[in-house]
Formats: sequence, structure tokens, C-alpha cells
Amino acid sequence: MVLGAGAVGGVVGASLHQSGQEVALIARGEHYRAIREGGLTFERPGRSVTLEIPVANAPAALEWTGDEVVLLAAKSQDTAAALIDLRAAAPTTTPVVCLQNGVENERIALRLLPNVYGAVVMAPTAHLEPGVVQAYGTRGVGVIDLGRYPAGVDHLCENMASALTEAGISSRPRPDIMRFKYAKLINNLLNAVDAIVEPGPQGDELTRLAQEEGRAALSAAGIEFVAEEVNDVIGRWRRLDVQPIEGRPRAGSSTRQSLARGAPTLETDYLNGEISLIGRLHGVPTPVNDALGELSERHLRERRPPQSVPAEEVLARARAGHYADGPVRR
Repeated sequence: MVLGAGAVGGVVGASLHQSGQEVALIARGEHYRAIREGGLTFERPGRSVTLEIPVANAPAALEWTGDEVVLLAAKSQDTAAALIDLRAAAPTTTPVVCLQNGVENERIALRLLPNVYGAVVMAPTAHLEPGVVQAYGTRGVGVIDLGRYPAGVDHLCENMASALTEAGISSRPRPDIMRFKYAKLINNLLNAVDAIVEPGPQGDELTRLAQEEGRAALSAAGIEFVAEEVNDVIGRWRRLDVQPIEGRPRAGSSTRQSLARGAPTLETDYLNGEISLIGRLHGVPTPVNDALGELSERHLRERRPPQSVPAEEVLARARAGHYADGPVRR
């Protein structure tokens, strides 16, 4: 069961379906209606296919046998509501694999259900219109490594990794999956910059500052975030051979895609906001991440187009007296 059939969930579900796995999708709104009425269109470089995959608009609309595995691919801000619905419909022992950015989803899931797995996802995918998802790799769909939360590997991890690999998704079990997820969190601090800030050297500097704050906050908290095999993951990503899809330019980060779709909420509070939280708990200034969180929310509220905020506006906000975190270094 794929709970959240967007850029990641839709592509993973489509790939597993094509490899012969039994898959059902759970989607919302126009995306759900488009899949129900016309199937899920799965686009890749040089080819496109429409797949008839069972779809529902809520976990309660599906029949549960106790043998299912849930791949949770909703945005972090939607996790709690999605899992409350899942708990009401599915057996309590149903495994939940969190295919999401950020590090809070697993904690939320474990409050509600006992069998939780974390996953690091690196996949050049997109979802910008109802009923359609894209994957831009020609030699594979993406990289997904997974492990038990908070740590460890079991037979489900091994079986899932095997099924994903057969579906064209490079996957390996990882006993230290949260170290990987914290490392990915540092990378995902660029999502807000990519979504709201005008492209250019100043935007790159904002990303550097945000990630510098992130590393400082995690270090102060004693959180390990550099896994020994991270270069292996990067190498597997590069072997995907990302190429354009005709008429479908790359849509940027998942946060920029959410803005472009007109989504009502963004995941920034669970990315940059996670660093703000850790920094506040451990006395580490995080003014750039604070500013990116605040301005992303305002950007969404005012319905401004993606990549339209000058980088200097973010830096000015970070320096302003709204924050007691001290000056921003440049």
C-alpha cells in the first residue's frame, strides 16, 4: 500500500506494479480522481505508460488482510493525520516504511504503530498535475535504503530491498538508517532556497549558511549524521543517468513542486524547522533556517510564484531583531 501517491509514492508504486508486485495507491483530491478514472500515467525519458493500479482516497476504503506493507510517502506535515486514518483501518501490526524527507515522521509513526521503518530516498521524480508522475533516470528510478526505526535490520528490510531493486530502484538494508536520514536532512535544507529564492550565487550562499547551521546544531545535540557509506549512495544516484523528458522540464525540489502545484502547506517546518528546533534546544543560533521557515510560510500564504524572493531579503530577515540568535556571518 502506497500512502501518498505523489512524486515519490506514485513513482515507487508504479515501478513496483510494473515489476509484478501487488500494489494499491492511496491518493487525495484531483490526483485520486484522475487515477481512478484514467489510470496513473508514468513518464520516463523516451517513454510513457498509463497503468491501471487500484486506488483509494483513504485507508478505510481498502480491504486489509494483515499481510500489507505501507509505504508512507505523504509530506511530513500530513503524516499524523494520514497515520491516524491508517491506524483506524489497518491491523496494528502493519509495517510502515517512511519514504519521506526529514526525521520526525518515524517518531510520529512510532507513537501510533509499533512496526516502523525509516528510508532515505534519492530519486529524480516529479508530480505537477493530477494523474501523472515522472521519473528522470534512464538506468533506474532512484535510490532507497531502509532500516528499522530507530536502528537495525530484519527480514522485512531485506525483502523490501530485494523487491525495490527488482523494480529498478537501487536499495540496500541499513542498520543505521537515521544517520543517513540526518545527513539527508542537511542536504534538504536547500529545498526552501530552491523553492522561494531567486536563483544565483546569493542563493547558493544561503544554502551554504543554512547547511552550516544545520551541521552545528546536530553536532551540539550529539546527533550523528555522516554515514560511512554515503559516497556509495551518491555513486548509485549518479548511475541513474538523469535525462530530460520531452515537454517536462525538471521541476526542482519537492518543496518547489508543492508551490508550483498550489499545495496548501509546505514541508519546510520539518526540514529547516527541524534545525531551528534542535538549535533552540541546544543553544545554537540558526537565523538563516529561521528566516527560510518564516518566509516560506509567508510565500505560500501570499501565493507568490516559485523562486521570486531576492536572497538579500532572506539575509536581511535573518539579521533582523526578530531573532535572538545573533548575527549571520557572510
